[in-house]
Amino acid sequence: MAITTSLGKPREERRVLTVLFADLVGFTERADRLDPEEVGTFLHGYHDRLRSELERHGGTVEKFIGDAVVALFGAPIAHEDDPERAVRAALAIRDAMSSDADGLRVRIGVNSGEVLVRLDADINAGEGMVAGDVVNTAARLQTAAPVNGVLVGESTYRATALAIEYRPTEPLALKGKSAPVPAWEAVRRRSPAEFASRESSATPFVGRAGDVRRVLTALASARELGSPQMVTVVGDPGIGKSRLVVEVAAAVERDGHPVTWRRGRSLAYGESVSFLALGEMVKSQAEIFENDGADQAEAKLSRAVAELVSNDRERTWLLRYLRPLVGLSGEAEVAERSGEMFAAWRRFLEEAAAVQPLGLIFEDIHWADDGLLDFIGELAHLARGQLLILCTARPELLQRRPAWADETRDRTTLTLETLDDEDALRLLSGLLDPATPDRLRRSLLERAGGNPFYAEQCARMLIERRSTDDQVLPDSVQAIIGARLDALAPSEKGLLHSAAVIGREFWLSAVSAVGEIDGVVVEGQLARLEEMDLIRRDRQSTVEGESQFTFQHVLVRDVAYGQVTHARRAEKHRRAAEWLHGLAPDRAGDRAEMLGRHYLNALRFARLAKQDTLAFADPARKALREAGTRAWWLGSHAAAADFCRAALELTVTNAPDRPELLFQYGRALFWAEEAGLDEMTAAVDAMEAQGDAETAAVAASWASKAFWM
Repeated sequence: MAITTSLGKPREERRVLTVLFADLVGFTERADRLDPEEVGTFLHGYHDRLRSELERHGGTVEKFIGDAVVALFGAPIAHEDDPERAVRAALAIRDAMSSDADGLRVRIGVNSGEVLVRLDADINAGEGMVAGDVVNTAARLQTAAPVNGVLVGESTYRATALAIEYRPTEPLALKGKSAPVPAWEAVRRRSPAEFASRESSATPFVGRAGDVRRVLTALASARELGSPQMVTVVGDPGIGKSRLVVEVAAAVERDGHPVTWRRGRSLAYGESVSFLALGEMVKSQAEIFENDGADQAEAKLSRAVAELVSNDRERTWLLRYLRPLVGLSGEAEVAERSGEMFAAWRRFLEEAAAVQPLGLIFEDIHWADDGLLDFIGELAHLARGQLLILCTARPELLQRRPAWADETRDRTTLTLETLDDEDALRLLSGLLDPATPDRLRRSLLERAGGNPFYAEQCARMLIERRSTDDQVLPDSVQAIIGARLDALAPSEKGLLHSAAVIGREFWLSAVSAVGEIDGVVVEGQLARLEEMDLIRRDRQSTVEGESQFTFQHVLVRDVAYGQVTHARRAEKHRRAAEWLHGLAPDRAGDRAEMLGRHYLNALRFARLAKQDTLAFADPARKALREAGTRAWWLGSHAAAADFCRAALELTVTNAPDRPELLFQYGRALFWAEEAGLDEMTAAVDAMEAQGDAETAAVAASWASKAFWM
């Protein structure tokens, strides 16, 4: 039985996730020749193999259907790189099946998009977790995939094109789709070096010139002093850490003083085995590729060591400790001799740096295991040679290891802040067409909030879709923010959902009312969210005696709001309107438009959720009409028309005030769209039928003037 909320409703959210659908090829024919118990034994082992691979990459198996599996990446917990996790898992399954002794083969489809997720579904009891067309399309892609092939949809491809090598295919005619569906076949994952070389540099690089100079200064010191310099670049997701590294390498190349760059990336899942990033660097130094067999890898590693060290005994010693880093079997006691192991690795890197200055780029070390962090620290302290150790990390690293940020002569920490408006506008101007309306530029500027990645992704989405809808949020941005929100306790995330319905600014008692949460509990949770830098407490409040808060980033609010289901949005908007009306009922006209907006949204989402709107129809109608009147007098004719239209929809045909409301709607529509004459004429006729000749005459006069304008 699924656990439900205190209201007896399941915990549901709208969110973007990735679905993997895999199916064995030819299993039905094989099963026909087997005893039922043999089939059961076979399927049990096959399911265990797939589950292990999927969970290793952070996926959740939603269900097995015979020899098919449906796995989710992004539920119940979201990660910012769920599409990449899913494709890597698919490639791992494909490779495992390719070498299967029984000759098993698979077809795999991977697709990303928005779904409805039931977070408290009991998968073991057969309850489905997701609903949406994304699942169906993943199944269709699987059917169309080649034997031992992986096909992905467009959203998955766009999210992973830098990290995965793809082979283009012809658009597919899939069952149930009105138009051909674009698809790509995944070939292999790229190495960190390849990943870096493909990172886009078309986006203008702004606001970080001083940070580049500081890294170059550290490199110059390593050259001059012949001793390591370590620089750690710290910042939030999307702030520009990786781009800074790219620009440093480009500046060194322009300078004409060559540096050998070796790059390794720590992952938050699956392949994030101990010392993964260091292993990538050693593979790069030895030119070992992912598809090299063990003999090839052994030969390349031996050759790389021989080129650096002439002493046979020392070569043997180095190889003994380097083999495990590149995936070759090592001696059992190696793991128990970390001091000697670190010394061997350090020696190998020192010898590489003796040939030419060596730059070691350790990316995302906030995800690194403690062993790698210990080694990096020891390398910076004990190594000799022209060595630049350049690390990137999120602020979580400094929470985990506060001393990492201690500044010394050979250790520097750069904290990247958001871009100021001038630099952010320069970045956007470099991406957008010169003819882009200034309104759209300013809107994107506000939404990006100085985060270069957010700005770039929002701008590129508008360009690719040839759209002017600046409110649509790219999947890549949703993924980053969604992962942060999933790190919260369910009650904290629920509080953010309520706050997001209220708006970017919100108040303690409003959140309490909208979320139906005790005020004392809300206060503690808001303090926690403030500590996490998701919201901030404003110095002044527009509600006397009330604490006012603001979302630190408008996109955090947008993602939180987007996760709320239509049914709950309707309910929360209605409560927000009731709270707002209760502040000062005799001044409701002053807040008429805010009230109208909340009721308008409550109506819209209640209808989308197939809910009854009678419960709040009367107060909504009154608020919407007042909002229409206020918007008209303020010259917001389109808004006035929207409010009046919504009020009319809630007004019965024989209501005494319907003719006047219909006239207001027609008048607003005329000024907004040069339409509405039919509505005004109908309103005049209705007024005359009611015997209100005076009002009808005024309305008729106005309609007549509008006709000749």
